[in-house]
Amino acid sequence: MLIVQKFGGSSVADAQRVFNVARIVTETYDKGNDMVVVVSAQGDTTDDLIEKAREINPDASKREMDMLLSAGEQMSVALLAMAIEKLGRPVVSLLGWQAGFLTNSNYSAARIKNVNTERIRNELDKHRIVIVAGFQGINRHDDVTTLGRGGSDTSAVAIAATMRADLCQIYTDVEGVYTADPRKVQGARKLTEITYDEMLELATLGAQVLNNRSVDMAKKYNVELEVLSSLKQVPGTKVKEVAKLEDMLIKSVAKDTNVARVMLVGVPDEPGVAFRIFSLVAKAHINVDIILQSVGRDGTKDIAFTVSADKGEAALNALRPYLEQVGAKQYSYDDSVAKVSIVGAGMETHEGTAALMFEALADANVNIQMIATSEIKVSVLIAREDADRAVAAVHKRFFEN
Repeated sequence: MLIVQKFGGSSVADAQRVFNVARIVTETYDKGNDMVVVVSAQGDTTDDLIEKAREINPDASKREMDMLLSAGEQMSVALLAMAIEKLGRPVVSLLGWQAGFLTNSNYSAARIKNVNTERIRNELDKHRIVIVAGFQGINRHDDVTTLGRGGSDTSAVAIAATMRADLCQIYTDVEGVYTADPRKVQGARKLTEITYDEMLELATLGAQVLNNRSVDMAKKYNVELEVLSSLKQVPGTKVKEVAKLEDMLIKSVAKDTNVARVMLVGVPDEPGVAFRIFSLVAKAHINVDIILQSVGRDGTKDIAFTVSADKGEAALNALRPYLEQVGAKQYSYDDSVAKVSIVGAGMETHEGTAALMFEALADANVNIQMIATSEIKVSVLIAREDADRAVAAVHKRFFEN
């Protein structure tokens, strides 16, 4: 079998954990499997490197930031390879470009264009364990690029998809995917299986178990994922196309505090306004999530939408010239909000799911500011200070009653 394993930063945070990962890898290798292992930077290394850059130049170019941040994974792969060498197994470490990752030139958030796995296959033919630096690649200018936060997950799935691996295991510091964050919600339960669509919604809505790009890629190429703990040898959660039928209306409750609400008051109530507003936001490369538009009155209407908190001011800056031109009465953004969501394929065939969620929030005295729905999710925007209490109340309503 060909198995791809990915280990996050917390799994290789210090020497003890590096040797723990080395034991997991070698035990799998000793069972006769071909092994490709993708590794993230150790612990808080990426954050530390970002801080070092700010000390030198707070406005450093994204190209140079990619050159700097890629150093974190280079350290990790070398250290893990050294640990596996010490355990007496053949091993080689490769940077992203050596492993064949070709990306576009969108520095700091590059997209993978192709993975040439010839070098990896050659090393596997020599019966070596191949350790690959996640999160990074190279563009057509031979510049180092990075894939953005959570990019190591995407690196692992890309290798698994390209090489048609039998299994892609994502090792983290939790034991799998839960009905809520087990570190915050008492009584959260681990799921044995979850569908790609459900996992994609959760990843997009703030659950930090898997990167959403990796889940989208896994679904596209039918890569079977397993999320499990690097610290405890227990079964994890399988992510697959069709999960077993379970008596569960929803699968999980997610919280996202990286949210800002942009409010535009008194924009013209006429055709094309929404297009002009959101095309400006799109040109600034900002993704929009929830959108709410009021009914027009006195020739004007109000529009509110949410973006990630670090993009709130940028969205407002992109819109300000237009808003001043049309004489909007007020425009502002608020980053003291959070998004709480429920996700589950069972919602498609059960009526009243949203009402149950809203009832739980009402009983907990949590005010809802905005609502968004799809076939398998309901999201609400609330005050950030109410987020943990809201998650606990919703989780109790669906999983404890």
